[in-house]
Amino acid sequence: MKTIPCKCFAPASVANVAVGYDVLGFAIEELGDEVILNDATKKGLEITLIRNNKAKLSKNIKENVAGFAAWRVMQHLGIEDLPVKMEINKRMPVGTGLGSSASSAAAGAFAMNAFLDFPCDKMTILRCATEAEQIADGAWHADNVAPSLFGGFVLIRDNPSLDVVGLPCIPGLRAVVVYPHIKILTKDSRDILSENVPLKSHIKQSGNLAAFVAAMYKSDLGLLERSLEDVVIEPQRAKLIPDFYSIKDLALENGALGFSISGAGPSMFALCANSVIADNIADAVQKFFDDKKRPVTIYNSAINLEGAKRY
Repeated sequence: MKTIPCKCFAPASVANVAVGYDVLGFAIEELGDEVILNDATKKGLEITLIRNNKAKLSKNIKENVAGFAAWRVMQHLGIEDLPVKMEINKRMPVGTGLGSSASSAAAGAFAMNAFLDFPCDKMTILRCATEAEQIADGAWHADNVAPSLFGGFVLIRDNPSLDVVGLPCIPGLRAVVVYPHIKILTKDSRDILSENVPLKSHIKQSGNLAAFVAAMYKSDLGLLERSLEDVVIEPQRAKLIPDFYSIKDLALENGALGFSISGAGPSMFALCANSVIADNIADAVQKFFDDKKRPVTIYNSAINLEGAKRY
């Protein structure tokens, strides 16, 4: 089988996007993970190096999301014995709420497909990557993996069947992502959620999600702003993030279209109509954390429309 040594990248992502719990996400620029694949002499896939491995990720293929995703592509093609060596470059921190494990899984699956000269279709790669991300959080959902692979905004109509829909992106839209240096376990963030949603909240959230999709198709910033209100998940999770509502108010005062929690947290995000507003929000939030003498990392990003790529 023809192989092409390659380096591939998959971006970080924001899941839920306020109104689409487990069914909506978008990709951001620069932050993400790299996977490098080369021919080897030893049979099978082997992870030989993990750079920036602060989380002490395993090199065991069955325990590493990038490795498992790549191996599942090989298994799908019946070539598990093909000699391949993998290097992983963790270019983003773990536990930020920005889809670190999904980025690794997407990079692993995409890179193996590129290494083999793209024999698999996009949906096969998505399934392999989604299976791999289960290693990290035990849940089957594609709201991080799908944007990381495909780029842009992605709606997941149905997670079990991975029925995903790419949405248009309003030109100029940017995200300011705020990562306070605190730790929130995904399990704890999920356990805090009630299984029961009041009917009034369900109706309002459904309307907001539908309006969000319509706003993207119509390039209607006003409708987008009115729709970015989470009445189900955010009120339950906000208590896990110190000063969440103070930071949200600051972002909205400085022109954010909407502000909410990224995935399971602790990162938060503001969607902005343009770069000037994004810069103002980033500066204001940075000053807030500086005044509190608390560490924070702020990413001021365009929406990544490309997704996973080969360099």
